[in-house]
Amino acid sequence: MKVITILGSTGSIGTQALEVAKMHSIRIKALAAYSNAKLLAKQAIEFNVEYVCVYDEAKADLLSSLLKDTSIKLLTGIDGLNFIASLDNVDCMLNSVVGMVGLIPTLTAIEHGTDIALANKETLVAGGELVTKAAKDNGVNIYPVDSEHSAIFQCMQGNKKSQVRKIILTASGGPFYGKTKAELTSVTVNDALNHPNWSMGNKITIDSATLMNKGLEFIEAMWLFKLKPEQIEVVVHRESVIHSAVEYNDCSVIAQLGVPDMKIPIQYALLYPERLECPVKPLSLTDYGTLTFAKPDYDTFDCLTACIKAITIGGTMPAVVNGANEEAVAEFLKGNIKFLQIGELVTAALENIEKTEIRCLDDVLNADNNARKFVRDRIIDM
Repeated sequence: MKVITILGSTGSIGTQALEVAKMHSIRIKALAAYSNAKLLAKQAIEFNVEYVCVYDEAKADLLSSLLKDTSIKLLTGIDGLNFIASLDNVDCMLNSVVGMVGLIPTLTAIEHGTDIALANKETLVAGGELVTKAAKDNGVNIYPVDSEHSAIFQCMQGNKKSQVRKIILTASGGPFYGKTKAELTSVTVNDALNHPNWSMGNKITIDSATLMNKGLEFIEAMWLFKLKPEQIEVVVHRESVIHSAVEYNDCSVIAQLGVPDMKIPIQYALLYPERLECPVKPLSLTDYGTLTFAKPDYDTFDCLTACIKAITIGGTMPAVVNGANEEAVAEFLKGNIKFLQIGELVTAALENIEKTEIRCLDDVLNADNNARKFVRDRIIDM
């Protein structure tokens, strides 16, 4: 029986991972969530875990009361996440938390020899250099959970990495595909949260609306598959049926298709290399009839442009654009800035914060903090 832990168990990825775990008798040793104590307690009891962690320490008393008749051990904060990440006799840790908080537990798990099922974009965006080196040094596998990266991973099975010419990274285009900047000036939070194909958390849904999500995936892909920026082509594919593709030197293109359901890549990451029954609807190409493809609008969706520039510059710049975006999205969700100002703030951070090389974790964390402060200061001056 495979044994796993899940960081972010109450979110969209986490809850679907638990469905997969139940179907395939995967043992859950520990669960962690940001603040949803009620759901976390319910999950912990149902799966008979040994440990739970609630990141928001203000929810600890509630969680403790909900677990009072159990032997489940309660943890809190970043120390709790790191404790779970360091547990022995765990085959894989699914990291599906949102934001930079996922970086340190990922490094901790890698140092303890635990494989990673990675759904936390920021881990590789901000700390890709550190994470990939640590994984190599410790003989740890990183299995991508994002549908696009899972697709690329699947399309590379049985083929030589040296024969890859490029990857085709597909994007739904989000709710504002085809809109101009002038048409996006009055976008509301509810408008931006109305994704056409996927059901996700608020932060990632906003990132999809700005195409920041695709920019983060661009950076992730470079680290996961050891690619150069010119080897990645972003293609808008509104139907989200082709999840990404790989072009080889002989001009053959291999794509992975499926209905837009995250349980497919989640299960592949947790059970790799096995392919077992998955609780999703089978794909019917005739039901779709037509699949469409287009180039992204890099001028309107400047977050995507900023991400590509950041990874091309290298060093701490990906951490800068990521931190700036996290801060800007949080302010947009609070109603403090307008939709288009997210991209403006991310671009301004990229242009005004100096690049430094990454030698240790503190270099990444400092770049993240500088970017967040830059955004906060800019908002005050607006």
